[in-house]
Amino acid sequence: MLKFYYNAAPNPMKVALLLEELGLRYEPVPVDTRKGEQFSAEYLKVNPNGKVPAIVDGDVRVFDSNAILLYLADREQRFVPLAANSAARGDLLSWLMFIASGIGPFSGQSVHFRHAAPEPKEYALNRYDFEAHRHWKIIEDHLVTSPYMLGNDYSIVDMGFWGWARLLPYVLGTGDATWNTYPQIKRLLDEINARPAAQRAELLKTRHAFKTEVDDETKRFMFPQNERLKGK
Repeated sequence: MLKFYYNAAPNPMKVALLLEELGLRYEPVPVDTRKGEQFSAEYLKVNPNGKVPAIVDGDVRVFDSNAILLYLADREQRFVPLAANSAARGDLLSWLMFIASGIGPFSGQSVHFRHAAPEPKEYALNRYDFEAHRHWKIIEDHLVTSPYMLGNDYSIVDMGFWGWARLLPYVLGTGDATWNTYPQIKRLLDEINARPAAQRAELLKTRHAFKTEVDDETKRFMFPQNERLKGK
């Protein structure tokens, strides 16, 4: 059976949504990153980068959330355009990589510098807040004329979008006012949230009691770069 290594963060949740949409049988394997389980020797054999999510599908190992989305969708031939040289496939790859290289990293850094980084952080927060808004505005403008990220077809790009869009008020620090600026994103988010697969994916978070405290141990595992600053 396919093994899915996960926690409740945005990137694993994208994959949880696709697994539920596909109706695949899978074994969820929790990886508590606040306890450092991502750095265990066993898990590093699955993902040498020490991050979640990852999957093991028989003899196939795939890590990075967007790679997993593409692998599973191609395997099942669902939620993706299949013709390699088609315009639709080009759009799929472009938007999927936009989420992988833009939406995810800039949203994540916006969260870090807004909610976790020590002062002084004005310069860094300004940079990542600006870039997070810039990337989400591109999606907002795109959705004005497109029901889904790939036009009329619900796809893995929408699932990648959903993982982060669920947390957008927290990412941007703008609360409920977020949706006044991004109404099209809210429209698509609400539609996906109403899907039974999304509701099942959200329930996955309740199947394991992940650590919630942000103590010294958590900080050591989540922000290992700070260890280099000690003693300076």
